[in-house]
Amino acid sequence: MTYSTYKTARDAAWKFLIQNHVGSLPVKFSAICRRNQIKLVYDHDKKYLSARERGCTFIENTGKYVIVLNPSDSIPTQRYTIAHELGHIFLGHFTEKNISPSDMEYQAERFAIDVLAPACVLRGLNLHTAEEIAEICDISLFSAKKRAERMEILYKRDNFMISPLEKQVFRQFSAFISHYRRN
Repeated sequence: MTYSTYKTARDAAWKFLIQNHVGSLPVKFSAICRRNQIKLVYDHDKKYLSARERGCTFIENTGKYVIVLNPSDSIPTQRYTIAHELGHIFLGHFTEKNISPSDMEYQAERFAIDVLAPACVLRGLNLHTAEEIAEICDISLFSAKKRAERMEILYKRDNFMISPLEKQVFRQFSAFISHYRRN
């Protein structure tokens, strides 16, 4: 993947957090989806998803988005699926024609982890282990391990707070970070 593909997803995640006034972890998706008129539904009848699928998104004839979730998945997995599907929506993948399917999936994955576990917030909280990240972000240990590995690279680079968007996200989370670090 190109740096541009990565940067587009990262910046979209930061804009999503800012526009939806997210200032604490774990991110609360039900209110965000309601505000953005996006329905969350469970596929109890196996109408939309195959047994192995975690989720999908479609547009109703009213023009509104519907995110379909697998009800047998764990809550952390469902949260990741919601973030991934929101990535497709907020990155414009339903209307964008000049991006490959593999780039779309990569961007949706980047978006999801950057929304669920923003690097600047994890740094502000001084979190390093997968267990800490999984607990505070309410994500699976598998996803938290991947994030912890990436965070170690970012900690070594110490390349935080470069983008104005990242600075704004950090400010938005500042009360949460202060409270969490005191406890």
